[in-house]
Amino acid sequence: MSHLKDDSGAKLGMWLFLFTELLLFGGLFLLYSAYLSRYPHEFSAAGRQLNVVFGTINTVVLLTSSLFVAMAVTAVQRGERRRTLWLLGGTILCAAIFMAIKYVEWSTKILHGIYPNSPHLAAGPPGESVFFSLYFMTTGIHGLHVLIGATLLTWVGSKVKRGAVHGGDYILLENSALYWHLVDLIWIFIFPLYYLIL
Repeated sequence: MSHLKDDSGAKLGMWLFLFTELLLFGGLFLLYSAYLSRYPHEFSAAGRQLNVVFGTINTVVLLTSSLFVAMAVTAVQRGERRRTLWLLGGTILCAAIFMAIKYVEWSTKILHGIYPNSPHLAAGPPGESVFFSLYFMTTGIHGLHVLIGATLLTWVGSKVKRGAVHGGDYILLENSALYWHLVDLIWIFIFPLYYLIL
């Protein structure tokens, strides 16, 4: 009975934490909306400078990673340790691919003089500078969450390997999966707002 109590407490704590994360990104999205209404044409022009192919690939990569981590939870519930580890490995690989693409994207922009407070943006319309400042801030914070999530899943994977996380006690993996789903969900909002803006 106490085990169930512990699990429900851990789940509640995780949901409360996820709520604070939603508030953080919700604030960023509200800021985006406020500036979009002020600079609609500049935001549209700036959005067209982002690489839609990279954004689309990263969306598919994160959706795939969410599928893998959900399957990992099912696998651990069934006592399939090896399968759980393979699926967690797949999720972490997806995180690495996502970050590699984001690194290429950011590097390309910075090489072209597009970064917050750059002379290139300062010389252009103010709305464009605001767009890219929000873009770098939002995708930067999201990227940090991807790194944290991948580190967390690596740690949980080591516990699965040692048998500390198993079919009878998998709350750590379940909560880590919830966190990863949030990372995915936030990107689902970032992608259309920045990459598909008309």
